[in-house]
Amino acid sequence: MADLIVLNARVTTLDPQRPSATALAVADGRVLAVGDDAQIAALAGPGTQRIDAGGRRLIPGLNDSHIHLIRGGLNYHLELRWDGVRSLADAMAMLREQAARTPAPQWVRVVGGFSEHQFVEKRLPTLEEINAAAPDTPVFILHLYDRALLNRAALRAVGYDRNSLDPPGGRIERDKAGNPTGLLLAKPNALILYATLAKGPKLPIEYQRNSTRHFMRELNRLGITSVIDAGGGFQNYPDDYRIIRELHADDQLTVRIAYNLFTQNKGGELADFERWSALLAPREGDDLLRHNGAGEMLVFSAADFEDFREPRPELPAELEPDLERVVRLLGERRWPFRIHATYDESIDRILDVYERVDREIPLRGLNWFIDHAETISDRNIERIGALGGGIAIQHRMAYQGEYFLQRYGPDALRRTPPVRRMLAAGVPVGAGTDATRVASYNPWVALYWLSTGRTVGGLAMYGDDNLVEREQALRLYTQGSAWFSAEQTRKGALIPGQFADFAVLSADYFSVADAEIPAITSLLTVLGGRVVHGDGEFAPLAPELPAPMPDWSPVGRFGGYQPGTLIQAVAGLGQAHAQAHGGACHAHPHGHAARHAVPLADERGFWGALGCSCFAF
Repeated sequence: MADLIVLNARVTTLDPQRPSATALAVADGRVLAVGDDAQIAALAGPGTQRIDAGGRRLIPGLNDSHIHLIRGGLNYHLELRWDGVRSLADAMAMLREQAARTPAPQWVRVVGGFSEHQFVEKRLPTLEEINAAAPDTPVFILHLYDRALLNRAALRAVGYDRNSLDPPGGRIERDKAGNPTGLLLAKPNALILYATLAKGPKLPIEYQRNSTRHFMRELNRLGITSVIDAGGGFQNYPDDYRIIRELHADDQLTVRIAYNLFTQNKGGELADFERWSALLAPREGDDLLRHNGAGEMLVFSAADFEDFREPRPELPAELEPDLERVVRLLGERRWPFRIHATYDESIDRILDVYERVDREIPLRGLNWFIDHAETISDRNIERIGALGGGIAIQHRMAYQGEYFLQRYGPDALRRTPPVRRMLAAGVPVGAGTDATRVASYNPWVALYWLSTGRTVGGLAMYGDDNLVEREQALRLYTQGSAWFSAEQTRKGALIPGQFADFAVLSADYFSVADAEIPAITSLLTVLGGRVVHGDGEFAPLAPELPAPMPDWSPVGRFGGYQPGTLIQAVAGLGQAHAQAHGGACHAHPHGHAARHAVPLADERGFWGALGCSCFAF
């Protein structure tokens, strides 16, 4: 008999043998059967939990193949998220309110997940605006990999003054007197940004537990049931893994996590992996928390962090010997590995090393992979396939496409990355976000990007030759990602015997308008047959989550991702416009603007069509 049955659903199984159904049954945490309502109802016993999906779309649980959940969870309750906010005016209102609520010595932190192009104003706040909004509370705003904005209080808190030296690869902007202005620039690497962020106060351990639980629940709210954690800068093993291990021991994980270990020591990378590979066996762990090998940083000399406002960095000559020593060790100990590589020029040199190692130590079977690969060539896609590797792609271009276009032009932009070419070559491809410090953790933005080729600012980047159908995009986010933790036979589809991980959606992904895809959420998320999130009529089925800690946390007031659609964008522009004119311009009240929602390629022309002639904002 089934432990749980879900009836009256539109089930997308991703099983070629039975692609659709109206019901499914769960037993012992796995899919027992899929079929029509009568077939599945017959599997119910006296103790079976029954759920009526109300005719809604039900999909396999989403799996982010590249996210920084462990680090993100420790800091989630410290961060004000601008993810999805469509108006800079609204974002600054959030910042002002949070600055008033945040006690000393804590900061207000906006740490990635947004682009200036998502705002209808198409710009970042000025330093003057930030200082006016928060004259006394330190504010740190991280924008992609390229810059951070600090108010005067934050400059005092981190100790930057006219005597502070620029670190290698970064720049502290200064006024004519030599005093820091508050603008930090990555030139070309992001170390100055992340090192400055690391100076901020941390949450106490119990608050970090609470924060991590809330972040996992936020991911559940978006339909995510699995992730591969890519490690990260200032994420030390084992110290920064303490919380996730404690939650696992207490049966409080609501997301399956496979984690990679990221070296933190330039020049000491080989020693790190020698030590860790003596402590952990390949894939050690269980179905909820599992070790997934090395990376995404393998050696510092191979790090080509992208900032498309800057020229492509030339990697040093020591890349090859540094990387070969590490990859030989990992191959010998059968540790899987991943590596961050944005540019084809970097990938070319990395694959030279892999091919040299592979001649003596076969790499096939390790499920190793390249992360990002925005400018990869057809030749290097084929080389990856020949070595048995894969490519993990993320929607970073949805946040940076405008900058790439400015530097490299429209022809290069059309294949960043060449997803259709990867699939045609038969290379394993998995989708993800690279959240939380660059792009947002919202998987529906990534699915929107894959299927429309647009940035969050509305720029159309790709032609039909590099777009994928919605079902194929969903496969990349489920079955595709499962390969990257060697779990492709256990998760990713609703097939009898696979994990009963699934989500009932707020809107039908397969039929909503393109612009509405990023606003999709899950009304019911199930992990291994256990309800981990419920909203609306399903809310009583989900376990209660403790209140956010601390009580002034931005999450307690604003939540996480802010669902923005084009209609909200138009309304936000009207609000910002009216604010700029002191409410004197009435040609575009919100209701009128909402009824005329269109892609905002030309805001001046749009408002002009509504009879507005003032464009000072």
